Amino acid sequence: MPDWNTRLAVSVTDDQGNTVAVTPIDSFTPTFAVNAEALHSLELTHVGVIYSPDGITFSMTVKAIGDATAKLTALALAGKHFDVVLQETDDGHDWSFKSVVMARCLITSSVPTAATVSGAPSATFSGFSLGAKVEDKAGQSTKIP
Repeated sequence: MPDWNTRLAVSVTDDQGNTVAVTPIDSFTPTFAVNAEALHSLELTHVGVIYSPDGITFSMTVKAIGDATAKLTALALAGKHFDVVLQETDDGHDWSFKSVVMARCLITSSVPTAATVSGAPSATFSGFSLGAKVEDKAGQSTKIP
C-alpha cells in the first residue's frame, strides 16, 4: 500500500541563485515531446525519419496570494532564465525520482483570473525549458541536453 505522506515540492531558482518556493500551487503540468516525423516518397511510405529538437514545456497555476505570483511575473517580464525543481520531500518512498529539474526556463505567457468576492484569484504561467535533469532513487542522473 502506498504511503501518501509524501508530496512534490516546486521551487524556482533564478539566475542569481535565489530560491523561491512557489506555493500554494494548484497544478503543474510538464510536457515532454520527442519530435519525429515519418519521411515518405512517391514510391514508398515510411522510408525514413526526420527528427526535430525535443521540446519541454510546462504550465503551472498558482494562487495569486503572497509574493510567488509577483516574482514569477517579474521573471517573465525581465525575460530571465530560471529553474523549476520538483523533488521528493518528507523522506517519502512513493515517488520514483529524487528530483526533476527543468533548467533554463522562460515564461511565454501568463493568464490571471478575475478577482471575485469568494476564493483567491490565480494565475497560470506557461513556458518552455531549454534543458532538464532527472535523478532517480538509485542516484543515477540523466541530463537533456
